[in-house]
Amino acid sequence: MKPNDQLFDRTLARRAFLTRALAASAASGAAAFNLHGADRALEKDAGADYLKEVEENERKARSKYARPTIGVGDKLKITKVETLFVKPRWLFLKIQTNAGITGLGEPIVEGRAKTVATAIEELTPYLIGKDPRPVAHHWQAMYRHAFYRGGPILTSAISGVDQALWDIKGKALGLPVYELLGGPTRTRVRAYAHAGTVERIQQRKSEGFTAFKTGPFKERPARIVENKAFIDKAARRFAELREAVGDECDIAIDFHGALSQQTARLLIKALEPFQPMFIEEPVNCQEVEVMADIARGTHLPIATGERIFTKWGFREILEKKAASILQPDLCHAGGITECRLIAGMAEAFYAAIAPHNPLGPISLAAGLNLAAAIPNFLCQEQSSLGVGYIKKPFQVHDGYIDIPTAPGLGIELDENALANKIDHDWRNRETYDVDDGSVVDW
Repeated sequence: MKPNDQLFDRTLARRAFLTRALAASAASGAAAFNLHGADRALEKDAGADYLKEVEENERKARSKYARPTIGVGDKLKITKVETLFVKPRWLFLKIQTNAGITGLGEPIVEGRAKTVATAIEELTPYLIGKDPRPVAHHWQAMYRHAFYRGGPILTSAISGVDQALWDIKGKALGLPVYELLGGPTRTRVRAYAHAGTVERIQQRKSEGFTAFKTGPFKERPARIVENKAFIDKAARRFAELREAVGDECDIAIDFHGALSQQTARLLIKALEPFQPMFIEEPVNCQEVEVMADIARGTHLPIATGERIFTKWGFREILEKKAASILQPDLCHAGGITECRLIAGMAEAFYAAIAPHNPLGPISLAAGLNLAAAIPNFLCQEQSSLGVGYIKKPFQVHDGYIDIPTAPGLGIELDENALANKIDHDWRNRETYDVDDGSVVDW
């Protein structure tokens, strides 16, 4: 046999599914594929027809033989995927199954709810008919079957789906999600509240919180180079908050990545005597080298992560020691599946996890389940304990929330209470410099 014929035969062997599809005409096919002698002259003329035939056979074979063997269930299947716009600015996700089990998720990019809802619609054809239980497999498929991977929209959509699939899996097995992740590592989860004034922080303390987060006091958006008055006022306001709740409480401060590095460095130095719990996003999260340099220049912990996506985004933060506290958002960074991996990476660098969450109770429930399953948890952000949204809102006692004990994420939506909260058109603020009208970070 000639070398060219051997090569062609090997190609046929690799395309075994094509030979099966053409088995009905094996005899005539063998003659057509025989490239010896006079038949070689016919190859060029038959090329176009052959390619069409191959394309059609591949299409048939792909559906018949190459169907994924994981995630195609007979007893438990996804039947419906639904998104709900929920006030004040949230997007809830429901994934329903033929067994009557509904999974909840919270896929959202603040100010881009409609865009993420469309991304969920684009994922729906993949999800319908699948067994929801192989969660990690579905994560890989949704992420890697997109040629353009990552980014806030796709990863947030996947995050919400991932939460809902874990919720279904836990409910199907009758276990909380953290039990499926190897937990619990703790019985309760410390949470912090937002407070920007003395009155507000005292109120939140009376509600049971012992940890809080604020932002720098500012009468206007910060300039690229700020004056001494700006720094002094911001430090004085933080000192007032510290005095209002005492030294036993923890107060973090979030710069929102909206300060220039020179202003951030000055403000951090001014805040050091009052020992903030951490400095969040001292500069834009894309300035990893600058953040790492800032971290080396202060004894205060640096935190970041709310606008970083997947394990690949957090790798550079850890490698360059830009932060000792990571704040992955379970609605943005890849859901429970990915944030569990991020927590494992952080543990190897002796970094702590403080999940970001300025969103709703589904996000909080996901965060509590993650916190209950990892050893390096610090504190959980929250903006809603679920009153008016879920049947059994979370409660804070002595600064902590008990871990959920019900299956899945451990919550149920209160459909009656939700009825008057459906639909919103929340938009990000538009901020401009008061002196010259230029665009500034909010």
